[in-house]
Amino acid sequence: MSRAEYIHDGPDGDGARAAARAGGSGSHGADSEGTRPERTLAALPPARGRGFARTWWGRAWLKALEDTALDGEQLRRGRKHAREGAVGAVCVRPGRITAVVRDRDRTPHRSDVLLREFGEAEWDRLLEVIADRSGHIAALLDRDMPPQLAEDAAAVGVELLPGIGDLEPECGCEAWDHCPHTAALCYQLGRLLDEDPFLLLLMRGRAERELLDELQARSVARAAGHVPRAVRDASPPAPEGVPAREAFAAPGPPPLPAPPPAVATPGRPPALAGGGTDPAGALDVAALEFLAADAAVRARRLLAEALAPGHATSPVPAAPTVWQDTVRLTAAAPPAPIAARLAAGCGRDRTDLARAVRAWEHGGAAALAVLEEEWTPDAETLARARVQLAAAWEEDERAPRLRATGNRWTVVGADLQVRYGRDGRWWPYRKERGRWWPAGPAAPDPAAALAAPGSDG
Repeated sequence: MSRAEYIHDGPDGDGARAAARAGGSGSHGADSEGTRPERTLAALPPARGRGFARTWWGRAWLKALEDTALDGEQLRRGRKHAREGAVGAVCVRPGRITAVVRDRDRTPHRSDVLLREFGEAEWDRLLEVIADRSGHIAALLDRDMPPQLAEDAAAVGVELLPGIGDLEPECGCEAWDHCPHTAALCYQLGRLLDEDPFLLLLMRGRAERELLDELQARSVARAAGHVPRAVRDASPPAPEGVPAREAFAAPGPPPLPAPPPAVATPGRPPALAGGGTDPAGALDVAALEFLAADAAVRARRLLAEALAPGHATSPVPAAPTVWQDTVRLTAAAPPAPIAARLAAGCGRDRTDLARAVRAWEHGGAAALAVLEEEWTPDAETLARARVQLAAAWEEDERAPRLRATGNRWTVVGADLQVRYGRDGRWWPYRKERGRWWPAGPAAPDPAAALAAPGSDG
């Protein structure tokens, strides 16, 4: 989707524009014709597949809906409405989105979802956060929203993404909670947010052009050595300088070397030829060459991460355990003799190692944890999982019967299972030779997980 606004000229488009003109903003402030930013985006075609959002911020938007709604049946019907193309043109304004949503009998309903606008103080802090890192501005211009931006905003007290209870529904059907029409509007907006995160910022109160102009002004002020008055007044006075002649005459440390250039490809390991021996026996040349090649690949990745914007404030990952490193090395497909040595020294049987390697291939350390850890969700987590289970299958689909044990749901009468991870994702499993094996990568909902190729019946 381009940066241009879309106006839908079909029958639903007129309804959306009329609805937008008719509605006030309630506690979010009244609209005034021509004084409030507004974008109207054309109705999207019917959705294919199950997902309504592929970006992390689109999924966060839908999670706010699913955590807020009290009735999973209403969510399921809303997903079906959105999938069938029943949502007309979507009008996005500060504090509110509006669309006409039609039932199966074509009855139209004016539907709104309200989201609190930021105040001036919140916008000032958010703009400072974005202007502080050029990477944030570049990402937004590329229609991307890095997770670090949301984390930086939260650190100064600005919750950019909505949370539980933040999406307030209003619908002409007069339902008191999220009805199928407001749910469909939210699912549709998840697709739109994927393409343009500026829509979220518009709902929070700033149009794209206004926001970019403010960011440019702040960037120019920073480059000229100025800061906003609120920041300047709160800052201690700058220390007095010294004459340039005196500064240049003083001895100083040598200049820092230039940063290392990015490595295009991992280096080749040295040839470990020779017949050297040690007290334990002959030197395993092939094993050392494999470890050297693995170290080169990891060093290249670490260097790329170190040179990436925001690395200095990124959390330091935990050091891998001996077992995790064994699984990682085995998943790198070493020569057979080396794989045999890894299997012999890991303290697990070959089947355990093979299951762990398959999990690692599907999702690294997170997938390995799901394989080996069975845990009992707390009441809030369990309620969230049950909402996702209730909304996963459509009205005309036959949902499987599931038996729950801890964080694992097993399909009754089939060798299939989904496991709920601590990060809210679902992992598919299939029983093979009497044991549960990972069957695919994580999915945002249980139906998509069970539809993974490795878990087909």
